[in-house]
Amino acid sequence: MIGSTLRYFISLILISPGFPLSTLTVNLLGCFLLSFLLNVERSRKLLSPNLMTGLTTGVLGSFTTYSTFVVEAANLNSSTTTFLYIVSSLVGGLLCCYAGFKLANRRKVAT
Repeated sequence: MIGSTLRYFISLILISPGFPLSTLTVNLLGCFLLSFLLNVERSRKLLSPNLMTGLTTGVLGSFTTYSTFVVEAANLNSSTTTFLYIVSSLVGGLLCCYAGFKLANRRKVAT
């Protein structure tokens, strides 16, 4: 409920006719946050496994949305816009996951 409510509020703020900017934003942010949470040692030590599952699967799982991504991609009017949306979602998602991973591991020192 928390994640989907946050997604809804972001959709109210990021209104962009003709391009699903709010869905792209929540999905990219979700990729970053999930990767960060799963890779930062402090969160795994401080948070119980149940709380981690609630945050990652529950909150971030309901915050991001694959089904809306697919429906919005299918409903875009221009093939160029559709292509850009799909590529920016996929490549951007991977880059955001990588950024979350790098940020989570920035303080680890090689032994």
